[in-house]
Amino acid sequence: MNAQRDAIRIAVVGHTNAGKTSLLRTLTRRAAFGEVSQRPGTTRHVESVDLDVDGRPVVRFFDTPGLEDAVALREHLAGLGAPATTPPERIRRFLQGPEAHGVFEQEAKVLRTMLEIDAAFLVIDVREPVLPKFRDEIELLNACGRPVLPVLNFVRDAASREPAWKELLSAYGLHVQVRFDAAAPFVGAERELYTDLATLLRDRRELLRGVVEALATEAEARRGAACTRIAQLLVDAAALRRTVPAETFADAARRQAIVAALRKDVFDKAQRCTDDLLALFGFRQDDAGEAPLPLVEGRWSLDFFSPEAMKEAGLRLGKGAVIGAAVGVVADLALAGISLGAGAAMGGAIGGAVSQGWGPLGRKLANRLRDLHELTAEDGVLFALVAWQLELTRALEQRGHAATTRIETAEAAAAEDAPARAAAAAVRAARPARSHPEWEATGSATRAFWRPMPQREALVAEIAHGLQDAFPR
Repeated sequence: MNAQRDAIRIAVVGHTNAGKTSLLRTLTRRAAFGEVSQRPGTTRHVESVDLDVDGRPVVRFFDTPGLEDAVALREHLAGLGAPATTPPERIRRFLQGPEAHGVFEQEAKVLRTMLEIDAAFLVIDVREPVLPKFRDEIELLNACGRPVLPVLNFVRDAASREPAWKELLSAYGLHVQVRFDAAAPFVGAERELYTDLATLLRDRRELLRGVVEALATEAEARRGAACTRIAQLLVDAAALRRTVPAETFADAARRQAIVAALRKDVFDKAQRCTDDLLALFGFRQDDAGEAPLPLVEGRWSLDFFSPEAMKEAGLRLGKGAVIGAAVGVVADLALAGISLGAGAAMGGAIGGAVSQGWGPLGRKLANRLRDLHELTAEDGVLFALVAWQLELTRALEQRGHAATTRIETAEAAAAEDAPARAAAAAVRAARPARSHPEWEATGSATRAFWRPMPQREALVAEIAHGLQDAFPR
């Protein structure tokens, strides 16, 4: 049997606008699949999409149109065949008739698919009242003789009628049900979905167990890749250093331009990291327009150099997450997140040289003699960069690929917030990068250095490992 035929065939069915395409986007992590809209009847044709594991399709999903007139179709089917005719036989007889290509064309597409698959996910918008038409839809689907697994959608909504729906489904023998919010899936909901499916498809249990294990491995790999990307951003920003002659910096206009340019460099690095994280989790860069994310809406909007912006974002340095002063050689002047290393910084430089060696101190002494200043981003800015990206990653891990509402992120106290603690530890761990301006990446997000930099990569790996503490185990 070839790989395509060996794939488990799952029809995703349900009433119009119940969230079928949304569920498929989330299960397959394909934000571009189908069309998600509040308009009824958006899906008009049967579309297929595969879930691949190790390069081969293991589950083939079929996105079907909504059942629009189940009540009339049930009445029509009642007049087909003798009483001894089985329900699937009556469905096949209907599909051979002219009505299947006329008034009941949409319903026929669904039922034709139901006869060709291994099982079906019945997606239910639990905000809907339990009306007679839904009973008719369930009876039509059951008449096809295929296992049906109800997927309860929008269960978090205040208008949820989940108990009433569970009662109805149980009355029709559908006792195995899955709560799965396609916009913001519960932790473990995907695993539960395939585990429960295995109870209906006992001969495919091993394959479905493999799907669950593969999904867990992929999730772990995505999280690890995200932590590595954030660690690269931190090392990149910590290594950032601009040397400026004193006479240039003394001119207010030129100083303002230099500081603005450095800020832009930081913003650009942060935006590239954001775009990379979106792509890693299967989202598009323009998803902020379709599905607003405070973390990415309007590209990168957080001003990391503004204490007020950080406060509003909940990224505060507080008890338990104190980073301290600028790492290594401290500054005698701070301009909105930009540190100027010169003059009184010499005392801090000499003290830092005891633990860091004479490399950075030698450079600073030389710059002092030549009357040069060095500009770097302060630790508060680095903290905000890391904590913000961690929050984004946590949000993306819990976000469905068809969400159309804003993610609400509660403002957490830094002393008790895991991302804040992990970000603070990461900034402390990134201290060595302060002494290596040559570690700054330029151009692309993951610059291919002209020569190997094992120390830099080792530091990135160390920081990435520590960032794992920002996530629940």
